[in-house]
Amino acid sequence: IIIKMAFANGVGRVWCGTSGLLSTPATSAVIRCRDAGFEPFGGFICSASHNPGGPDDDFGIKYNCENGGPAPEKMTDLMVAWTAKIEEFKICSGLPDVGLNVPVTYKLGGKTVEVFDAVEDHLALLKKCFDFQQIQKMVSRSDFSIVYDSMCGVQGPYAKRIIEQELGAAPGSATNADPKEDFGGKDSPWHGHADPNLTY
Repeated sequence: IIIKMAFANGVGRVWCGTSGLLSTPATSAVIRCRDAGFEPFGGFICSASHNPGGPDDDFGIKYNCENGGPAPEKMTDLMVAWTAKIEEFKICSGLPDVGLNVPVTYKLGGKTVEVFDAVEDHLALLKKCFDFQQIQKMVSRSDFSIVYDSMCGVQGPYAKRIIEQELGAAPGSATNADPKEDFGGKDSPWHGHADPNLTY
């Protein structure tokens, strides 16, 4: 739906992480580093873990600007004000649904949807910031163990790829790493909120 609405409103190129998943820091990395870097005007993040909205507080939208950082409050205040004025919306209803499960580029008339590995840009940026070889040495020690609980949120694929594959932690170190629409539901230990907040 978002891609169809974007195209109907004049957007010519849309980037999507595989499975439609991008964490907030990964979105920032994509904006700043993908292709030549700083190419997109910004990025929308549909998120239920922070800024909850919708009838059941299970949906929210964040916007990261062209510098990869969060939109300033004066900008988000304007966005909220404009949403109160919406009387209709445009959508390319005849556009076919596109698969987001594997990296691929779709050409749809003069429009493009590029689906890319959701982890790669974030991982590449982390490798510039941290000494992965030193971390790997620590992780490989017999007296060291790590557990990273993704709480069924979007960070699961990142945890598996970075902590287990790249850094060499034991399989299963990334727990609850399969993202779920309801974050594991109200009966999960975190009560369906993939947010390390003691409120939940």
